[in-house]
Amino acid sequence: MTLANGRHYLAIPGPSVIPDPVLQAMHRPAPNIYTGELLDLTHSLVPDLNRIAGTTGNLAMYITNGHGLWEASLTNMISRGDRVLVCVTGNFGHGWAGVAQALGAQVEVIDFGTRAPVDAARLEEALRADTGHEIRAVLGVHVDTATSVRNDIAAMRRAIDAAGHPAVFAVDCIASLGCDRFEMDAWGVDVMLTASQKGLMTPPGMGFVWFSEKARAAGETANMRTPYWDWTMRARAEQLYQFFDGTPPTHHLYGLRQAVTMILEEGLENVWSRHATLAGAYWAAIDTWGQEGRLSFNIADPAHRSNAVTTLSLGGNDGTRLRDWLTGHLGITLGISLGFGEMGSAEADGYFRIGHMGHVNAHMVLGIVGAMETAFAALDIPHRTGGSVAAAQFLATAAAGETVPVAAPASCCA
Repeated sequence: MTLANGRHYLAIPGPSVIPDPVLQAMHRPAPNIYTGELLDLTHSLVPDLNRIAGTTGNLAMYITNGHGLWEASLTNMISRGDRVLVCVTGNFGHGWAGVAQALGAQVEVIDFGTRAPVDAARLEEALRADTGHEIRAVLGVHVDTATSVRNDIAAMRRAIDAAGHPAVFAVDCIASLGCDRFEMDAWGVDVMLTASQKGLMTPPGMGFVWFSEKARAAGETANMRTPYWDWTMRARAEQLYQFFDGTPPTHHLYGLRQAVTMILEEGLENVWSRHATLAGAYWAAIDTWGQEGRLSFNIADPAHRSNAVTTLSLGGNDGTRLRDWLTGHLGITLGISLGFGEMGSAEADGYFRIGHMGHVNAHMVLGIVGAMETAFAALDIPHRTGGSVAAAQFLATAAAGETVPVAAPASCCA
């Protein structure tokens, strides 16, 4: 018998749950794209998105996904043959490096593996070795959605500065913006990119690139820039079509406006705190379950885990068994393994991910925790019982206003 009838819960690390007010905002006839309401709405998004990004810099909006944003950022920053240094902590760091290489850049990768964050000392060492300052850009991912590692971006900036290197510093925040604390200007980031479908709680299809005046000036001579990806007109748009080099993503804009309003009404500090607390509830359950059996965190140190996604290993094929059972019997989909062996391989089948980003609250988390504990019992997956109780106790403590042990990098707010 299946108990999956009713609203399905997609607990994957993007697309995230779309709030009903966002869906309702999009449910309307096609608007006038030449003047009036939609033009005013789009202009209103720029300062509000800048607040979420923590910047007073330039914003270019695109009709694209994250892979398109990698290309958009690179074509505005560098020329063919330029050297690019990529700090890789998982699947998506390799992805951005691959796009840079395909575009004709000379790519140097510092691979920190899949279970650890960027070591800022190694980054500084690599930049000090570049005595001729041939490296034009340093690329890093704030949260790699595959591994769930959260990198210390402020520490990376300090490493670049300590090396006295002029490279443009670019950061992928697709998985983290609106979930994990991020402050573009305070942390010295020159280029930042994100997409609509995760912390911004809007359907996939829109992307955003913020860039500093340093990045704009450094990229003026970039010879890979094309009319569509060029960020210049988009950041200075007056007419609606100039924001998107053509027809705007009309209904996405209505949905995004509602989602951004919801984030700012809750308050960024509260949004970050909510994500940290809900992640902590998951981790309390997982810590309990993992005391017996093979369940383990991919990122052992909670100070380096994202508050938006948690990557876990069960070994064998139990990750896939768990996911399949939850989908078929309880109406819940967890995230697949990415970057741990080929899809469908024995290694990949041992991993899975839980997305807890965007429109998420306590009862949603407790529902997933209870469902996972049910699946462990149904599938005879070894674990210590009591994960649901541990999560409930964690949230009860948080709701009472008491301090809960949610870890964060020491320099997260530097």
